[in-house]
Amino acid sequence: MMTKFRIKLMLAFLFALVFVIAVDNFFIYKLNFNVQFEDLRSKLKSISAISSLMIDADKLLSVPLNREAIHSPQYREIAKTLLSIKQSNPNIKYIYTIAKTDAPGVWRFIVDLDPLAAHSKQIIRASAFPGDTYDATQMPEMMAAYEQPTADKKIMVDEWGACVSGYAPIKNKAGEAVAVLGVDIDAGYVYAIRRSALWRTAFILFGGIIFSLLVAFFVSRRISEPIKQLTKGTRKIAAGDLDYRVRVRGKDEIAQLATEFNSMAASLKNANNKLRDYFYGIVQSLVRSLEAKDHYTRGHSDRVSDYSVKIAQAMGLPAAKIELLRKAAQLHDIGKIGVDEQILNKNGQLSQQERAVINEHPAVGGEILSSVFDDADMLSVAKSHHEHFDGSGYPEHLAGNQINIFAQIVSVADAYDAMTSNRSYRPAMSKEEALRRIKEASGAQFNPEVVKAFIKTLNETA
Repeated sequence: MMTKFRIKLMLAFLFALVFVIAVDNFFIYKLNFNVQFEDLRSKLKSISAISSLMIDADKLLSVPLNREAIHSPQYREIAKTLLSIKQSNPNIKYIYTIAKTDAPGVWRFIVDLDPLAAHSKQIIRASAFPGDTYDATQMPEMMAAYEQPTADKKIMVDEWGACVSGYAPIKNKAGEAVAVLGVDIDAGYVYAIRRSALWRTAFILFGGIIFSLLVAFFVSRRISEPIKQLTKGTRKIAAGDLDYRVRVRGKDEIAQLATEFNSMAASLKNANNKLRDYFYGIVQSLVRSLEAKDHYTRGHSDRVSDYSVKIAQAMGLPAAKIELLRKAAQLHDIGKIGVDEQILNKNGQLSQQERAVINEHPAVGGEILSSVFDDADMLSVAKSHHEHFDGSGYPEHLAGNQINIFAQIVSVADAYDAMTSNRSYRPAMSKEEALRRIKEASGAQFNPEVVKAFIKTLNETA
């Protein structure tokens, strides 16, 4: 009787455990794939939206819609811009501009780069010629792109490979969408993630069957608590807590399963971090491209980042926070990507209207970064580095401790580098004069503690 009971108990326990493992790991597999794909769509929409700001709508519309247009100056200028976007984002497979026609569902290409153009010295090599029509009725996300940035909801597979496409409206100066920028990114690595998840799921399931037989036969009661831990871990991961780890003591098979579970959680976190780093690199390349257009501001973000790190070190901030500040400071002026170059590079004083446009760049920068980054410190640098300690800054007129310390540090570093650099409207100030002005603004524009730390760093490097 005891033998039969043990066999029944072992079989029942084995079935229950295998079922739980199979369901949990299938859920993790689905979560893994869905999270990665949705992250890809989100990044793709951000890339498309940011890149569309670089397209001059008026010049795009002036491209003749015929095959000879590829030799026109308007076509070449737009093509150069598209090529620079592609070269700064290696994962972009195809990039093109397309617009509606009067016929329902019929669109017309304007500028479309051949995928081989980025690997040659030929600037223009058309894949679809200006004026070529395209049936967009089967592309609902493309047809919705006149309203807002969007991306395909599934991977499209054809003879060119697996791609996910993102779209964003190209707007004229009046804010009206006149065309759409299309960006295709190779989604092959999403399939790799899925294959890896399937193998990992199969491995864990097989391991679960083996060790559950052994544990059920010898010490079945010891299994209940580890199973609770694994189930809790699954729920934590499903809720987005990728830092959660299962803690199971011992060296038996259940402990090995917990190790594999933790390894899976670490892989999810690592993949998420890689996607964030990828987007950070894209935004950083856009900032460098923006600065490269004006030799007066070239290297500005790097210098501001260096000054900010030294200030933070002098203030005793933790190393992890300092590294985050270094990255955030390099992106502090990303909002200027939406400001007209004629305003950015104007010789002389800005008009009141032009100054109002410039003053919008912190809010724009915060909005761009918020689509991917959720860290309050990083977002504050782009959004609040022009806030003043006394509340007289912009865009939200924050004061004192309402302003994130990261933003207060970058504010001092930004002002000092701006004053000691040549600009189109004035020559560079001496370091002594710039430092004098920084001291005078302490307590008004700047946090006195940050100014004190900045002066200390300058004295140490003098």
